[in-house]
Amino acid sequence: MDVREGEPPQSWRHRAVGDTFEKDDGVQQSGAARPRLLVLTSDKGWPYTWKEDESTRDCYVNCEVERVWQIVKGDLTKWSSSNGEAGFTPKKRVLIGTPGIGKSKAAGSYLLYQLLHCDAEQLPMVVYFIADRKFLFDKTSKTVSTYMGDSSNESVVRSLSDRGMKGYIIYDVAEPDDEPSDDLPPRGWGMALVSPPLEGNYKEWVKRSGATEIDMNCPGESDVKAMCVWMRSHQPVREQAEYWQVVKGQMDEVGPIPRYIFDERKYDNWVQRCHKTVDEATSSVILQYTGLGRGGSWDRMKVFYWLARVVRVRGENSGSEFFFQFTGVCSPQK
Repeated sequence: MDVREGEPPQSWRHRAVGDTFEKDDGVQQSGAARPRLLVLTSDKGWPYTWKEDESTRDCYVNCEVERVWQIVKGDLTKWSSSNGEAGFTPKKRVLIGTPGIGKSKAAGSYLLYQLLHCDAEQLPMVVYFIADRKFLFDKTSKTVSTYMGDSSNESVVRSLSDRGMKGYIIYDVAEPDDEPSDDLPPRGWGMALVSPPLEGNYKEWVKRSGATEIDMNCPGESDVKAMCVWMRSHQPVREQAEYWQVVKGQMDEVGPIPRYIFDERKYDNWVQRCHKTVDEATSSVILQYTGLGRGGSWDRMKVFYWLARVVRVRGENSGSEFFFQFTGVCSPQK
C-alpha cells in the first residue's frame, strides 16, 4: 500500500438493494484502482473529541463509512426534490454498530463533513449533539456556536425551525440511556442518531420518530492495515511492517476494533474484562449465547457488547438487519 495526497480518481460505488445500499464491486473504471482508505484531516479536529478537549485531526473513511453517507445523501436528495411539499422531511436514521469501530469518530465526522458541503440554501444549518454540548454550524454566516447544558437541547433547534430554517441533526449518544427528547428532530429537520447496539439508547425514540436503522460493519483487515500505513508513513518500511504485525496480533484476539487494537492499555483492559466475564458466566448465561457465531440472533438488551461484534446481513423485504458474532478470544466454551 502507498499514501497519496488529494482526491482519488475513483471512489467506492454503492447500489440500491431494496431499502438500503450495498457496495457495488462490479463498477470500476479500467486502470483506476479504488482506494482502500480515505483520510480527512482537520486542523481543528472533530466534534467527537471536542467534548474531551482532545485533538484528533484524522477521520478514517472506508467503504462502510461512505455507505452511511450514501444512505443519508439519498434521503436528502428525496427531500430536496420534494419541491417544498408540505410535511415532507427526510427519513430519521439510527446508526448502529460495534462500539469502538468508528461510528462517532469516523462516520459521525464524515456525515458532518458532507453535510457542511451540501448546498447552503437547501441545508443552511447542521447541529452536532454529543454529551452536554451542542455545536451549531450556520453555513450561511460560516460560524460555529457551542451550547452547554441539557436545557438548550431542544430550544435552540426549535427556535430555528420556528423561523423556517431547515437543517440536519447528528445526535451522538455519548452516555448510556442518553436518548433524544420527544422534540427532536423539529419540523423541517432531518436527523441521524449514532449509538452502540443498546436499545435503551434509542428504542423509544425510534418508536416515536419511525427512524430506520443503518447497520455498520467493522472495518476489514485491509482497512486496518491501511490505517497502520497512514499512522506510520513517516517510518521506514521495516518498522511499518513490525507495527502491522503487532496490530494484527491484537486484531486476531479482539476483532477489527480500532479503539482497542491501536491502544495497548485499552487492549489489555478489554482482554481482561472479556476473560473475567466468560469465567464468571453461569451455564444458563452461556446458553443465551449459543446462537452466536452461527447466524443466530441475540436479544439486544442482554448482549455484553465487549464479547461480540455486530455483523450486517440481508434482512427480509430486501432491507438489512444485524446479528452478533463472537470475537475469537471470548467464545464461552465451558
